[in-house]
Amino acid sequence: METSIEGLSAQDVEKRLEMYGPNVIMRKKKRTAVAEFASLFRNPLVIILLLAGFISGFLGERVNSALIFTMVLLSVSLNFYQERKANRAAEKLTERITTTATVLRDGVKKECKLSEIVPGDVIFLSAGDMVPADSRLVTAKDFHVNESALTGESFPAEKSAEAIPKPPDEITGWRNYVFLGTSVVSGTATAIVTKTGTSTEYGGIAQKLLPRAPVAESSKGLKQFGFLIMEVTFALVMFVFLVLALLKKDMLESLLFAVALAVGLTPELLPMILTVNLSKGAVAMSKKDVIVKRLASIQDFGSMDVLCADKTGTLTENKIKLIRHPNLENAEDEKVLLFSYINSRFQTGLKSPLDAAILEHEEVDLKAYRKIDEMPFDFKRRRISVVVELEGQRYIVTKGAPEEIFKVCTRVELRDQVSDSTSDLRMKMEEVYYELSFQGFRVLGVAYKRVAADKSLYTPADETDMVFLGFGAFLDPPRESAKEALKLLGRAGVELKILTGDNELVTAMVCHSLGFRPKGVATGHEIAEMTDEKLAEVVEKSNVFTRLTPDMKNRIIGILKKNGHVVGFLGDGINDAPSLKTSDVGISVDTAVDVAKESADIILLKKDLRVLAEGVFEGRKTFGNTMKYVMMGTSSNFGNMFSAAGAAVFLPFLPMLPIQILLNNLLYDISELGIPTDNVDQEYVEKPRKWDIKFIRKFMLTFGPISSVFDFLTFFTMIAYFTLQEPRMLDASLFQTAWFVESLSTQTLIIFVIRTRRIPFYKSRPSRILTVTSIGVVALAWIIPYTPLGELFGFKPLPWAFLLVLLGMIVVYMTLVEVIKKGFYNSTTAKQPPERGMKPRSNPAKV
Repeated sequence: METSIEGLSAQDVEKRLEMYGPNVIMRKKKRTAVAEFASLFRNPLVIILLLAGFISGFLGERVNSALIFTMVLLSVSLNFYQERKANRAAEKLTERITTTATVLRDGVKKECKLSEIVPGDVIFLSAGDMVPADSRLVTAKDFHVNESALTGESFPAEKSAEAIPKPPDEITGWRNYVFLGTSVVSGTATAIVTKTGTSTEYGGIAQKLLPRAPVAESSKGLKQFGFLIMEVTFALVMFVFLVLALLKKDMLESLLFAVALAVGLTPELLPMILTVNLSKGAVAMSKKDVIVKRLASIQDFGSMDVLCADKTGTLTENKIKLIRHPNLENAEDEKVLLFSYINSRFQTGLKSPLDAAILEHEEVDLKAYRKIDEMPFDFKRRRISVVVELEGQRYIVTKGAPEEIFKVCTRVELRDQVSDSTSDLRMKMEEVYYELSFQGFRVLGVAYKRVAADKSLYTPADETDMVFLGFGAFLDPPRESAKEALKLLGRAGVELKILTGDNELVTAMVCHSLGFRPKGVATGHEIAEMTDEKLAEVVEKSNVFTRLTPDMKNRIIGILKKNGHVVGFLGDGINDAPSLKTSDVGISVDTAVDVAKESADIILLKKDLRVLAEGVFEGRKTFGNTMKYVMMGTSSNFGNMFSAAGAAVFLPFLPMLPIQILLNNLLYDISELGIPTDNVDQEYVEKPRKWDIKFIRKFMLTFGPISSVFDFLTFFTMIAYFTLQEPRMLDASLFQTAWFVESLSTQTLIIFVIRTRRIPFYKSRPSRILTVTSIGVVALAWIIPYTPLGELFGFKPLPWAFLLVLLGMIVVYMTLVEVIKKGFYNSTTAKQPPERGMKPRSNPAKV
């Protein structure tokens, strides 16, 4: 590797970073600010506007051309600023989960990011470290590595720096190598990095496991909404242009008018509004120690109605604890705990998670005991013994697999009385063992015997004629916050489904501890035999799935999505990576393997699962504010543009000049910048929400025509009023000014009515920023005609008497919409089918 035990120099590291690249599994290309800004001009509507601006300039309409370019630049700049600000916030949050490793460079130990590790680096490893790259051990002392994330083997592998004369074909079997993604259980070691990034064993698997991510629910909804707007816009624009052309009106003006209508109809600020909404939610979640890696996942979080969870390490602590220490009568016995503690405390071999659980259970004073010898654990005997002395009396204390402990016991102790092991007592021992196992505990047997102090060396041959004491019962307990989190999610309409590789017994115990009631159980063996059609039925009826392979988990999530659910997945292992990608929103924890964290959309930095429920509500708030913008654009705004199209046919002039429509659209967009800060009604966030194109279409076809009808009434009122003022001829500029003020006022102020389902609307309080931007834009619309800027846009000052009439029309319009809103939501609620995943549970099956 062209390195030394003193480590690499800074210059060597730079060269190797260029040669091998960063030590990452997946790299995302980062665009420059200029490229990001330029990409916003690829929007079809922006391109059309730019073409219209060039054509206007070419034909001598320089003022119109300059105004079009100015407004395009303002709109794109605003979008760029807000999206870049939001993305920077998201990047800063993601940086909080950076992992480091200890390396030797220029002869000095230092911490560096995993991405900066290069082949040839000298690294130091100790208990609790994650191995940062594939490496060859140079020194090792009592060194054991957990390779389960890579090999699936649950027992730690013992490692050594010695050369292997005949290495196994599989590199993962090499005892003098450690691999990226594995973790150190005990001991210390020094190693030389041989491979990094995708060249590692771990990287190769991760690349296979992580295909291109499926399209999430929020992306599907946005795409469908885009098609809906495209259909309506194309139909309206073509109609207007063709009719105006047939009426032999000015072709350029007709084209610009049609393009302006298209701009007015299109919610071009939706990406920016959505990004600001999501970044606001991400920052709020970060304050609760939740990192949002993919901004859109917050919206999917709110739409989620099914959460699939891999039990171990997510719902449970992934840390074994000693729960019970019963004797032969299945009653707690302090002597069983004492002898278990003696064995774990004095043995010097590999400390298993069970040893750690015993030692952490409670502190036991062993000052009076002196260690004499030990017989280490091996997989043939499946037990471990220590020899200790207390006040001149020596004891062999043994613990191990119960069936192996039974084999070496000829006597039994109960209530401080030792008796010979009869067939009845043996049966009793087995009954307690099976009962504990059936309850989901992992069980160890504990035994002892007195020995003479006539020798200093003991062997496994001394493990005979022992006295059986009792059992140690262990469990990976549920996280403290899991029970409350599941209740909160249940109230929020999110159904939990447990997907685990564990057996039914262990899963049942966890379910019981969580207060989770299984309504149906399916095993991996049964699922393997099912067709997709049959599995589609089973996933609806069952909420516990056991003995699953990673492919089975992935299949279940895919079927749930096909059934119309928005699915979240909570996992932490390398084998969970495909499911984290397949789900609509992948959630992991800070203790997860790196590839799981890389695949996840959301990472919990602390063990409090209640933030899951808070995340769901945050997602629903984000979605609620996004829908306010959509409903604004598909109701009053759509109605006003449709009215303009109709009026253009029967009026001898355009109801608004193209440049006036663009100004109307720009000011309208500014008024909506406050939407991401708006408050969301409590009742809105109480159940899952997702994109419903049928609802949006119905909303548009209900409130859009109402807006149009009212607009036409306003047209006739304006025509009548201005004709009375000037009988000889209707003043086009006066009419255009009046309708500009009226249309901008109604389509802006209507947000206060449609932002809530509450009646009357003032029962729901809008945010201060939304109130200020909306009223400020309306005030500006009323003032502009009286300023020099008004002349530039072709406006004329309106008579003060007409402004009073206009004010009355706005009040009538908002009152009418409020009345229609009540009937609309009453009919929608009455016809709405029950939410999927929220069906009443009856006759739940027992595990």
